[in-house]
Amino acid sequence: MSQEADLIIIAPATANFIGKIAHGIADDFLSTSIVAATGKILVCPSMNSRMLSNPAVQENITLLRKRGYTVMAPQEGELACGERGVGRLPEPEQILEQARILLSEHDLSGMKVLVTAGATVEPIDPVRYITNRSSGKMGYALARAAALRGAEVMLVSGPTSLNPPRNVKVFRVKTAAEMRDAVLGHHAECDVVIKAAAVLDYKPRRQSKTKIKKLEEIQSLELVRNPDILAELGRRRSGKRSLLVGFAAETHDLMSNAREKLRKKNLDMIIANDVSREDAGFESDTNAVKIIHRDGRVEELPLMTKENLADRILDRVKKLWKETA
Repeated sequence: MSQEADLIIIAPATANFIGKIAHGIADDFLSTSIVAATGKILVCPSMNSRMLSNPAVQENITLLRKRGYTVMAPQEGELACGERGVGRLPEPEQILEQARILLSEHDLSGMKVLVTAGATVEPIDPVRYITNRSSGKMGYALARAAALRGAEVMLVSGPTSLNPPRNVKVFRVKTAAEMRDAVLGHHAECDVVIKAAAVLDYKPRRQSKTKIKKLEEIQSLELVRNPDILAELGRRRSGKRSLLVGFAAETHDLMSNAREKLRKKNLDMIIANDVSREDAGFESDTNAVKIIHRDGRVEELPLMTKENLADRILDRVKKLWKETA
């Protein structure tokens, strides 16, 4: 049976069982199945923290990795013995995501992708700030899908409640200036930049170092422009083979505004979506978009989950990347 499996997941993997399979011991049904397996094996350790840190257990885990097994890092939290520490079984969603990575086609292998996601924030004082409604779901879906398909992914993320995707290098930022520094510091080493973040166009001219009291009665807030990161990326493009993809979140004149943004910012492709729709705007789990290419072609994609849409967008990126070879 194990010879027919593309992937075997061992969850939880105890210290005893890890020791068995590390040394080829096959004295029961499960250990025999693992020794005879021909597919990939995902090991999810779960044990007391002191057992996990035991040199023998660590040597066995290292040995399994050298032999091509994928061993997930245990999580920190409450353990079965009642103690707290590192050794907790990864969450089912994390195990499933790692399994998807192992079974993925890896058609983006060798590609370096930088994705931006979420909103930025600009402080008014130590308590208050201005921001927008972007949840980061679309950007995180793109980063996760690219990693699943074998790309080397960097994610520059504004504040969000989302869990970071596995196998993705995450840079956390808050302000537009911080996002600019992170993006410009890494974009040159990437083949593809997908800028899905909703960066604030403006910030307060002055930021109070202390909380502004009600009695001070602010009647207006003077704003100044933030740097246009996407436009700067477009200006910095050289002869190096690369792709630059942007997003246009609009409430009216969707196509004309998106086309103008594509032209002005020197993009290869822009993803236009009407954020006034409740089922396709900020914070939703679904989206419906129009993909506008540099040559004027337009593709309309129907309402779908952002996870599915991420793959559809990456399909276009892969096709365009091949065409630029």
